[in-house]
Amino acid sequence: MPAASSGDTRSNAASAATAALPLDDLTRRRFLGGSSLGLGAIALAGLGAGDARAALPGDGLAGLPHFPPKAKRVIYLFQSGAPSQMDLFDPKPHLKDKRGQELPASVRQGQRLTTMTSRQASFPVAPSKFRFRQHGQSGAWLSELLPHTAKIADQLCIVKSMHTEAINHDPAITFFQTGSQLAGRPSMGSWLAYGLGSETRDLPAFVVMVSKGTGRSGQPLYDRLWGSGFLESRFQGVKFRSEGDPVLFLSNPAGLTEAGRRQTLDDLAALNEMHLAQTHDPEISARIAQYELASRMQTSTPELMDTSDEPQHTFDLYGPDAKKPGTFASNCLLARRLVERGVRFVQLFHRGWDQHTQLPTQLPLQCQDTDQAAAALVQDLGRRGLLEDTLVVWGGEFGRTVYCQGELTAENYGRDHHPRCFSIWMAGAGVKSGLTYGATDDFSYNVAENPVHVHDLHATLLHCLGIDHERLTFQYQGRHHRLTDVHGKVVNDLLS
Repeated sequence: MPAASSGDTRSNAASAATAALPLDDLTRRRFLGGSSLGLGAIALAGLGAGDARAALPGDGLAGLPHFPPKAKRVIYLFQSGAPSQMDLFDPKPHLKDKRGQELPASVRQGQRLTTMTSRQASFPVAPSKFRFRQHGQSGAWLSELLPHTAKIADQLCIVKSMHTEAINHDPAITFFQTGSQLAGRPSMGSWLAYGLGSETRDLPAFVVMVSKGTGRSGQPLYDRLWGSGFLESRFQGVKFRSEGDPVLFLSNPAGLTEAGRRQTLDDLAALNEMHLAQTHDPEISARIAQYELASRMQTSTPELMDTSDEPQHTFDLYGPDAKKPGTFASNCLLARRLVERGVRFVQLFHRGWDQHTQLPTQLPLQCQDTDQAAAALVQDLGRRGLLEDTLVVWGGEFGRTVYCQGELTAENYGRDHHPRCFSIWMAGAGVKSGLTYGATDDFSYNVAENPVHVHDLHATLLHCLGIDHERLTFQYQGRHHRLTDVHGKVVNDLLS
């Protein structure tokens, strides 16, 4: 197994030191750990002795990247709820002749069903209502619901043979973010912040934004999905909000004088330094680093969020929602601004891709919210020279069934969760453009060619960033953990 990192050693030492502390020291420890002064109150201008531990550009692990990277940063457009591959990327026109017929048992093969459809007496085939066409020189098949994505078809690497293990939303989305269906592991962005460090002093290495569609709101999202797990808390994602302060407590509390704020910061810095010298707890170093970052963010974040300096043609590119804070379009524009400023990993979660019923009316709404902005992001990165070293990923946690959930009518159908096969796309640094990879069977129910597991995708993304997924590890509770657990292989056919 790989040797433990220095962070592991500090963590073990901290645990031993904590066990030996007298009661009054433990009381002070609880006071410091539970301090709730807020980001802004503790975050103004340089904590004197904290600079040595603040997150600096290039502050990654020694020896990383393992080899020259194609990508320096990632924008992950996560479509929460699971888009229907059959209605967007994986056309099966011959199924029109099988509409309403029972899905053959030889296709389903006794595979697990959700509780929402397991008691259905029938599993009628529901062909897609939407037309497909080939686009670009690559001839990629795309649904009429994605006219803007169709314009960048030759820049896309479409994977139609993704498969996963979980069949319900929470474990499936957790699996995609952390490589485990169980909560508590570090998210993908946290692994990158830990391994590669930051490219900027003034913003977090890992930023998250959430939007919801104009249709149904969809599944809830939890902060643990961008958490750092057993890594230091400074590696967790920072969620930017669309209302009020972009980051909670970024502004100073009303009534706090300059002198009082300075005294609070100085006293807190001294207490933290004393506590660190006593316990060697890495979380204290993380706390100091985050206070330093929060101070700098009070200047950098307002400038980032103010898009008034963008020309009108940029807003036109992203679409009519680009000027509406909190929309997917606005978040895509902010994602470009974030990577321009050196943020390592930006993840946008868009809720609402959960069409168990009324898919013909609900799915177009989701596409209207996301199609133009996602394509615009790729185009905007390209024309600014950022796509050369930025990797963009689009996809959800699993796919949708070919059979109808509930009643199948002439105008309406719904689709249940389906982990056996689904589609994603990537664009930019490290992956081949104009490629459609993998294939499904005649019912878009099973992978028929070139399967790609979630662990394989993670391994491949890390490879694009110059990381050997088997060597980026952290020792915790007696074993070395990694994003891909003990699985995963790089899909070289996807790499440029």
